[in-house]
Amino acid sequence: MNVEQLTKAKSLGFSDRQIANLTGQTEDQIRAWRFKIGLVPSYRLVDTCAAEFEAYTPYYYSTYDRGDDEVTPSTRRKVMILGGGPNRIGQGIEFDYCCVHASFALKEDGFETLMVNSNPETVSTDYDTSDKLFFEPLTLEDVLHIYHREKCWGAIAQFGGQTPLNLALGLQKNGVNIIGTTPQSIEVAEDRKLFAAMLRKLDIPQPPNGIATNEQEALGVARHLGYPILVRPSFVLGGRAMQIVYSDAELQHYMRFAVEASPERPVLVDKFLEDATEVDVDCIADVGQFADPKDGTIVMGALLEHIEFAGVHSGDAAMVLPPHTLSQKVIATIREYTHAMTRELRVVGLMNVQYAVKGDTVYVLEVNPRASRTVPFVSKAIGVPLAKLAAKVMAGKTLKELGFTEEIWPTYWAVKESVFPFNRFHGQDILLSPEMRSTGEVMGLDADLGIAYAKSQMAAGASLPLKGCVFISVSDAHKNEVAEVARQFSDLGFELSATSGTAAVLEKSGLKVQRVFKLTEGRPNAVDFLKNREIQLVINTPAGQTPRADEVKIRTTAVYTNTPIMTTLSGARAAALGIAAMKRSGYEVKTLQEYH
Repeated sequence: MNVEQLTKAKSLGFSDRQIANLTGQTEDQIRAWRFKIGLVPSYRLVDTCAAEFEAYTPYYYSTYDRGDDEVTPSTRRKVMILGGGPNRIGQGIEFDYCCVHASFALKEDGFETLMVNSNPETVSTDYDTSDKLFFEPLTLEDVLHIYHREKCWGAIAQFGGQTPLNLALGLQKNGVNIIGTTPQSIEVAEDRKLFAAMLRKLDIPQPPNGIATNEQEALGVARHLGYPILVRPSFVLGGRAMQIVYSDAELQHYMRFAVEASPERPVLVDKFLEDATEVDVDCIADVGQFADPKDGTIVMGALLEHIEFAGVHSGDAAMVLPPHTLSQKVIATIREYTHAMTRELRVVGLMNVQYAVKGDTVYVLEVNPRASRTVPFVSKAIGVPLAKLAAKVMAGKTLKELGFTEEIWPTYWAVKESVFPFNRFHGQDILLSPEMRSTGEVMGLDADLGIAYAKSQMAAGASLPLKGCVFISVSDAHKNEVAEVARQFSDLGFELSATSGTAAVLEKSGLKVQRVFKLTEGRPNAVDFLKNREIQLVINTPAGQTPRADEVKIRTTAVYTNTPIMTTLSGARAAALGIAAMKRSGYEVKTLQEYH
């Protein structure tokens, strides 16, 4: 390839990486050649006034067409904030919240803020959020151009989720000052072997696990661990292609069709802890600023207990803050583990840890030394802008200077519930899994946990009924627990209906049940009753990993008729708690400011 061809390729939009791939070179070689011949992009201003007035909104894009560079230089210290990039269903906007708050916080401290993001549907790409906005893809090449062109002091990769985090190491190798937790610490948390070594050193348990680069290795690991297992590709966003697997056949199907495993991109295999309680922890720390990490401050922003059992992605799970069933001993263990890992990773800014609690044993599932999806919810629940504080800590301030050194345990309950787009996708099963599918979240606040939960359901668009009929159909695995849940609804004055298997269990426990045909047995069946609005609440737990067609039909009909549906017994218990509280005292509305 000659200079003329390279120039043409760049003006047509080919990346260095793609040119390197086509010419059998490395991306670094192409970049070095470009710099040597002075082939770099210029930046143009987007004319937000359509040439009617002179545009002052600093809103830039890059081009290789020869022409004037319209970026106005300044002498202020600049910090570049890397956004989350394109969004898809199952990738919340929570990371964008963190980027926006980082921009506001750094502006307050006198920095010039540069936002790099390629998603026009976000607040971070509003022209007035940052001092300068670059509408560019989040790739090594594009980010490096802006960083060096603007002579930035530092860059933040911690707030945009997994996308910028994957760039951190490459950026640092090319001279970018990544402020906050170091890319080396991020690598320890992301790399399976390094992470396992850290946990062994700290004597912190994690579920038994292994790594596989092909189908045979995966089967070997699975047989060693025993089913069920959780399989997932490494370095993924939103739990994409994560799955709970119950048999060899399912695992073979997963390895052949769901992922492309290789030595560079191994598949992670974990023993799945059934019926464990999952807990999310968000903490903020400044320990990396000190020579001795013991001198730094660590504050747990919140301990969030999931209502669904482990295995549902944390972006989809309903959560309670503060935790409602964990013992003081378990909470103390979680605090101890969180502090130990924060000091070992020398965290500066935010860190999120996911735990699974089974009995009194606390297992670490994963650690993310970055902002997490729960940061906006936690910040609003405790009244402390964690993302803003984290940005200031990353820029050099300590938590003591910022006056945030003590944990806040609210005296009220905050319940997070997710909002799903299932009513837009006809025939799509609504079962939750390790792959995130929600498109938003809502919050219920109250001094009573039941009412807080009921408020969260109202906000999510499926208010809990106060009377009527509850339809129950559960898998064999849940038959021994279902009677106790059904009795709670019966005591609240609800009629019970069920298919034959579940009905037999309930009748044996002395409950009065109306038997309903299965879909294959005749009519009227549960779908007919739902369409006629004769069922006010559905409790349906799935039988095995591959849902039966009739189950899917019941669940999707519940969505179309806007009937509240619980697909876990823990969700059903929370619903009973909410209905009981609403019947007892109703609810009142208070503003967020009154709580704080």
